[in-house]
Amino acid sequence: MSKPVIGFIGLGLMGGNMAENLQNKGYELIVMDLSKDAVAACVARGAKTASTAKELAEGSDIVMFCLTTSAVVEKIVYAEDGILAGIKEGAVLVDFGTSIPSSTKKIGADLAAKGAGMIDAPLGRTPAHAKDGLLNIMAAGDIATFNKVKPVLEDQGENVFHLGELGAGHTTKLINNFMGMTTVCAMSQAFAVAELAGVDRQQLFDIMSTGPSNSPFMQFCKNYAVDNVSDLGFSIANANKDLGYFLQMVEDLGTESKIAEGSSANLQAAFDAGMGQGNVPEIFDYFKKLEK
Repeated sequence: MSKPVIGFIGLGLMGGNMAENLQNKGYELIVMDLSKDAVAACVARGAKTASTAKELAEGSDIVMFCLTTSAVVEKIVYAEDGILAGIKEGAVLVDFGTSIPSSTKKIGADLAAKGAGMIDAPLGRTPAHAKDGLLNIMAAGDIATFNKVKPVLEDQGENVFHLGELGAGHTTKLINNFMGMTTVCAMSQAFAVAELAGVDRQQLFDIMSTGPSNSPFMQFCKNYAVDNVSDLGFSIANANKDLGYFLQMVEDLGTESKIAEGSSANLQAAFDAGMGQGNVPEIFDYFKKLEK
């Protein structure tokens, strides 16, 4: 049985490695990206290119996004020469990015009106895992659509979860990132307060890590605050975006999160201070200099 043709938009560090993995496994790709070098690398391995998202959709059985924001996703879907204008009946759009669930559901409904499906499938793990097809994939959407793309997702992920109706994947990812980034903010400030109070940071870690607060996140924070090694691999800019999306989601649900508001305010302040490209534990430097 022949493999589906895949249109892939978004060839950054994660998306580029995902595309390479798919090509290595025999998939025919049509690609688009603002980076000419990223496109050229895929073309050198046999991919085709498209001049518009509409053209890419017209030639694809599955369209995959690995993009930065909901705004970018909506622009590519709804443009006059966008995905919605060209998607084929029976095709599926898979959004691997982290998006606002209400936006995902709106796009899914508009695709359904054209006889196409959608899966939201945010990712866990790193670009290195993407290159080897070992990602964690949190997929959601109706089960028939999920089963249609499941073999391709299993070529991209070691662990592929189906989480329920469309939007559940993005919801789960935002909850996960809210918990993780709030934890990093709290732990980084703990090390900063220790520094300001004259308490040895290594000793603080030795004590905290013997109790229930110990976690990989604590290790990441200690690596930077104590050893000056920045190895989490998730930027303050991305964390800031995701906390903003989480706050939008809880507002859409008719509730609020003061905890997320606090974490978001600190991430935004660090971003405004020019620290956006640093990894999240580097917010330690912001907390260390923070004055009342």
